[in-house]
Amino acid sequence: LDESRGKLQDIRGRSASLEALQQAALGKEEGVVTQWLNNQHLQDAPRLAEELDVETGWAKAAECVLGEHLEAVCVDGVDPLADVLENFDEGTLTLFDTKIESAGESVQADTLESKIKAPWKLTSLLKGVLTAENLQQALSMRASLSDVESIVTREGIWLGKNWLRVARDKDEKAGILQREQILKVLSVETSELQAAVLQTQQQLETEREQLSTAEMDRDSSQSTINQLTRQRANRQSDLSARQARLEQMQTRQQEQRREAEEVRQQIEKDNNDLAISRKKLEVALEEMAKLEGQRSELQQRRETCQENLTVKREQARVDRDAAHEIKVRIETLRAESNSTEQALERMQDRQKQLAERRDELQSAAAESDAPIEEMSKELETFLATRIKVEEELTQARTAVEAIDHHMRELEEARSGAENSVQEVRSGLESIRIGWQEVKVRRQTLEEAINETKFELKTLIDEMPEDASEFAWEQSVDDLEQKIQRLGPINLAAIEEYEQEAERKKYLDEQDKDLTDALTTLENAIAKIDSETRTRFKETFDKVNSGVKELFPRLFGGGHAYLELTDDNLLDAGVTIMARPPGKRNSTIHLLSGGEKALTAVSLVFSIFQLNPAPFCMLDEVDAPLDDANVGRFCDMVKYMSDKTQFIFITHNKITMEISQHLTGVTMHEPGVSRLVAVDVEAAAELASA
Repeated sequence: LDESRGKLQDIRGRSASLEALQQAALGKEEGVVTQWLNNQHLQDAPRLAEELDVETGWAKAAECVLGEHLEAVCVDGVDPLADVLENFDEGTLTLFDTKIESAGESVQADTLESKIKAPWKLTSLLKGVLTAENLQQALSMRASLSDVESIVTREGIWLGKNWLRVARDKDEKAGILQREQILKVLSVETSELQAAVLQTQQQLETEREQLSTAEMDRDSSQSTINQLTRQRANRQSDLSARQARLEQMQTRQQEQRREAEEVRQQIEKDNNDLAISRKKLEVALEEMAKLEGQRSELQQRRETCQENLTVKREQARVDRDAAHEIKVRIETLRAESNSTEQALERMQDRQKQLAERRDELQSAAAESDAPIEEMSKELETFLATRIKVEEELTQARTAVEAIDHHMRELEEARSGAENSVQEVRSGLESIRIGWQEVKVRRQTLEEAINETKFELKTLIDEMPEDASEFAWEQSVDDLEQKIQRLGPINLAAIEEYEQEAERKKYLDEQDKDLTDALTTLENAIAKIDSETRTRFKETFDKVNSGVKELFPRLFGGGHAYLELTDDNLLDAGVTIMARPPGKRNSTIHLLSGGEKALTAVSLVFSIFQLNPAPFCMLDEVDAPLDDANVGRFCDMVKYMSDKTQFIFITHNKITMEISQHLTGVTMHEPGVSRLVAVDVEAAAELASA
């Protein structure tokens, strides 16, 4: 529909421009003649050119012969207009009477009349006009022409027995018949395109209604499917619960059987043990009766022994306390003795060290008197050396100060020199600017001299030696006064005209170049716009198809599609229409955060399918999703991973389960991160081994 509308608009524009040219060529513009025709109610009368159908290739010949008759107004009789023609005072008017029929003569095949089809006979206008394919053929036929016959070629060269006419007009009068044929063809194409546009619009409306009905049916079916899906899920969950309970009951029954068997075996074992125990009990009772008397005697003996044991234990406790006190005292005395011995040893060692130190000091005191004189001499030598070094240091400091003073003087001299250099540079720059001005002035004077068609060298050679600028200026002033006294006579008009003509020619060439460049740019822009529309439409359709395919896969149903906000593809925006299963939202803003994220994922993956890259990084895309939607997102990533390797950053365990290689970031120390990588397949093989 857009393509048909574009073609219709182009044809209408072209038809309008050609119609305007044709109106001007046929004299239908506003003017005295048009006003007179309006007064006579002939403004709608057709022109002769509009009723002619010329054979292909003979339009120029027909225009050359018919000439101004092509503008003739076709009327039903000239006689009724005889009285009003007196009021026609200005302009040119041609009338063609459509009621007058020519004599019923047959049209010869080699005449121009045979090349033109019209509702009326054109014998009165085209009688005696023969045709020829080219000028050579026409010239060869000219000798046999009568005085009322003529020949016209296919290229529009018209010649008689003793005359020849060639029409090569470039104004709007040229190409009337060809333009009329083009207008008729454009009119037919316009009608066809209008019918096609109307039919396409009707078809579009019908398909939109069908689409709306289908969407309603689909939504109804989707609701039924969702309801059935929920029922199936509920039944599956009930079935799973019952199966789990059945398995638990079966397991419990098996455990109870096993426990019953163990209890039965234990009962049998306990019965056997009980019989044995009863036998042992009878024997024990007999022995107990025997031992009862012994027990009484032993009981008495035990009481006596317990009393003795109590007395002995008390005596032993007293003895043990006394022994412990003695032992503690002995340990205390032993510790004091050890510390005294250690202190004695330390005092003896200290005494030995002090004796050795005393001997060393006595020896040193005996020997210390000898080197005092030598040390005094060395001290005097060192003092003299120090005085000499201080004098040299003073001299060096004086020299450094002198050098610093000299450097400051040199620095001041350098600054002065730099200022002088800067002044010289400024003067040089002024001289350079003056030289540039002189150069420009010299070039201007040379151009002025060249424009006068004189040679500079010749002028210099012919210039007298005593020539001065003041004298020449005075001479120029005198000449100007003489020219002013001559009055407004412009003797240089011819030269100025030639100069202006050359300038006009130059400007026309520039204008033509600019027009051609503008046309080229407009054509390039139109081509770019056309290609942009085509590529945008193709890309839009591919992305739309991808969204329609991926959205139901991510949501487990529903539908989504892209829609343009305007018919102009270059200015239109793109709107995404998304309806998850069980919802009839009117805008995407009514979706939850997870639904918006899944919708964005479907759009991004659809765009990604246009030009898949070898790698794709997803940064916490599954953050706003719940577990069910995370599972669908993981299924989509698995589906897309056949052609693309995905690197995703996530905190979700479900998303981590689909990865083949895990890399975690830990921070054992503040500010120090460490990577921990795990190959899932290798870990699984290791675990299975």
